[in-house]
Amino acid sequence: MYENINITEDSDITTITLNRPEKLNALAGHMRRDLAEALETASSDRNVRVVVITGAGRAFCAGGDIVAMAELIGRRNAEEFSRLLGSARRVVTAIRQMTKPVIASINGPASGAGCNLAFACDIRIASTTATFSQSFAKVGLHPDWGGTYFLPRLVTPNKACEMFFLGDSIDAAEAQRLGILNYLVAPDELEAATRRLAGRLRDAPAISIAAAKQAVYMSQAAELEEMLRYETEAQMRCFESMDCGEGVRAFLEKREPKFTGR
Repeated sequence: MYENINITEDSDITTITLNRPEKLNALAGHMRRDLAEALETASSDRNVRVVVITGAGRAFCAGGDIVAMAELIGRRNAEEFSRLLGSARRVVTAIRQMTKPVIASINGPASGAGCNLAFACDIRIASTTATFSQSFAKVGLHPDWGGTYFLPRLVTPNKACEMFFLGDSIDAAEAQRLGILNYLVAPDELEAATRRLAGRLRDAPAISIAAAKQAVYMSQAAELEEMLRYETEAQMRCFESMDCGEGVRAFLEKREPKFTGR
């Protein structure tokens, strides 16, 4: 149905797999739009009780595809970049507005948008090989996919600043210590452990789960919309900056960027 998104349905559990393993499931082309559509379809399907998001291969999601980003910057295509941000907002909104629980099954690195995709989910279960990084500043961009909303609510403000400012990775054990993860398992146990968790949620009373999910987020929803709007504006300013172009070029040339603040 989709080029880089696989969807499987089994026993009222829908699993959405990001499927660009050769690129660590980096988001490119129509992947953001397709993921949004898959989530919206699962949300409206009365037979779906639980949604799982995971990645194919050794990564969960490496975030935006830097090669594709470089092409956009080279063409100064702000309109297309804005469209991508809109699709990202659709994904985050679909996860938070659906009445069904959404599990992030994090099988490896989750960077940038991939990190915030995991943070948007209701419950996170990860392999010990998982890592998490807010890598936006390394290429002169601003966090998106709800990161500025989710991360400061998951960790202390100073830790959120550290992750946003420096873009360093934290490993799965540190993520567990910080309370980012619900469950941490060995790599060869992740699929089965995710399945067991999804089965428990599937078998729980759907109305109760839906009401509890709404109760958890209802006081935060307006703030999320505000942050998503701000992120789009800030991300567009970053996209049009010289530092963003330098950051992307440095990444592709495998050198340290030289940011100028312009």
